[in-house]
Amino acid sequence: MRPRDLLIILDREFRSTEQGHHTPVMLWGPPGVGKSQMVAEVAARHACPVIDIRLSQMEPSDLRGIPFRVGEHVEWAIPAMLPDAQRHAERGILFLDEITSAPPSVSAAAYQLILDRRLGAYQVPLGWAIFAAGNRQGDRGVTYTMPAPLANRFSHFEVETHLDDWVSWAYANGIDEGIIAFLRFRPELLFDFDPDHNPVAFPSPRSWEFAHRAVQKFHGQGALFQGALQACVGPAAGIEVHAFINNLDRMPDLDAILRGEDTSVPSEIDLQYAVAAALVGRAIRARDSAEAAQIYGHILDYARRFPLKEMGVMLVSDMHRAIGQPLFEVPQFATWANTVAEVMLY
Repeated sequence: MRPRDLLIILDREFRSTEQGHHTPVMLWGPPGVGKSQMVAEVAARHACPVIDIRLSQMEPSDLRGIPFRVGEHVEWAIPAMLPDAQRHAERGILFLDEITSAPPSVSAAAYQLILDRRLGAYQVPLGWAIFAAGNRQGDRGVTYTMPAPLANRFSHFEVETHLDDWVSWAYANGIDEGIIAFLRFRPELLFDFDPDHNPVAFPSPRSWEFAHRAVQKFHGQGALFQGALQACVGPAAGIEVHAFINNLDRMPDLDAILRGEDTSVPSEIDLQYAVAAALVGRAIRARDSAEAAQIYGHILDYARRFPLKEMGVMLVSDMHRAIGQPLFEVPQFATWANTVAEVMLY
């Protein structure tokens, strides 16, 4: 399932806790596709804490607690890491990450916690959702087969990579527009992991964020820049994105486009992707300015000039996902829509 839809599911599962309709959710997927990031995004949206418990690093007693004697009986000290309404918050997310890397003895200790929301005398607070994530057995991670009793305590979703969803996230999080443009140009490199070859560095949504950081630190430093990119996304993808970014100085004058001046569209397809990504970034930065509508209109005028109408559709679609309804209120939008009606319909 694509990340956009999974975020809706996680959000509704979180909000359903207080009505008693919550079902623990298990997210499956290869490394680097954003499983943990989605959980963090839901928590940020609701301004609630996340308690991240890595079962792979625990013993069964770490969950159950330590026994101590009270008179003629033994009671258990509740681990401080488990959610507590007074110490943490009344609402939050208990996130069991890397659950498929936990040995069976530890995962068995979590059965009651996940399904019954309790461990002995301990009770998970009503407003806390339970989410988990793990790699599949074919992903070259340290994994155990999930026992059927544990699997039956979750609803299961497999995380797919989806370029449009990643691009929306990337613009919202300030990812370098050169990285975004490159992946629009080479979408198959958003995620390229072959577990049979067991690569150390490979392209994934997570490693492209690392590549963004490399751009900020090493851009313009020649072979060092290329090496930093290869260290993030692998040898082949690193060479490609390095060449792509170094070619961006041939782009047309973006400020002239935003001023509405007659600016040519580059003939090279990679530069067209770069211009489109850069213009979306400029539209986002202009969102709260007095000139926002004027800038949107000039971008729409330029979008009509792409030789491939699909390129303009991509540009405007990304703008709409980023800035929303105000784009429809610009007079040039209707003119642009008429020019691409055939593409949109068919």
